[in-house]
Amino acid sequence: MITNKADKKRIHEHNPSGKYIKSFVYGGLDGIITTFAVVAGVTGASLNASIVLILGFANLTADGISMAFGDYLSTKAEKEYGRAERKKEEKAVQSPKIEKKSLIKIFFDQGFSRKDSESIAAVVCKNKKACVDIMLSYELGIGKRKQNPFKNALITFSSFVLFGFIPLIAYVFSKSVSIFQQDTFFIASVFTGLTLFLLGAVKCKVTGMNWIRSGAEMLLVGGLAAFAAYFIGYFISAII
Repeated sequence: MITNKADKKRIHEHNPSGKYIKSFVYGGLDGIITTFAVVAGVTGASLNASIVLILGFANLTADGISMAFGDYLSTKAEKEYGRAERKKEEKAVQSPKIEKKSLIKIFFDQGFSRKDSESIAAVVCKNKKACVDIMLSYELGIGKRKQNPFKNALITFSSFVLFGFIPLIAYVFSKSVSIFQQDTFFIASVFTGLTLFLLGAVKCKVTGMNWIRSGAEMLLVGGLAAFAAYFIGYFISAII
């Protein structure tokens, strides 16, 4: 079968930004939800708007750095684990009979017939690198995708600060913009809701999920967190 260059391009076309979508969405979602939770909690407690800014920016700085370090260390640990397991598997392939049995089972579990599984395993065993890759993928779920701990951390921090600042915009400009001063919390809620929906919709560009469903899902998660924070602040202020 002959395929032209356009067909080949479509077959092998992937979205390279997908490998960082977890850090982007995770950082952005956590940033906007935790910051708006602070805003909602302080508003629910009927405290001064200046406290919103103090606690909001303190949260952006401290939690943003914490999230970035967490992402960096977890990605680094995952890479180190993958390297260690690869070394073990490279030693294991020195015993081809044992590895061949494992490969036969893997292909048989994937739905191939016993005969086909044995044939495929025999071919794969001729290439030690391919053998190791398959064993790591199916036995431990370790893929070949390379991740940069520093880039992951940078994306998480940037996304956290960028999206986390949105609930504070109305409070930052409340003294210079009259409408922000009159309906500060309402405007902050609208900004936050729209951004949560947008963040979910952007995520669908990589995941392939329906953009309305993805946006609504993100909005629901953030809304529940904000609702809880607001009423916790309200009830605690009433008790105190």
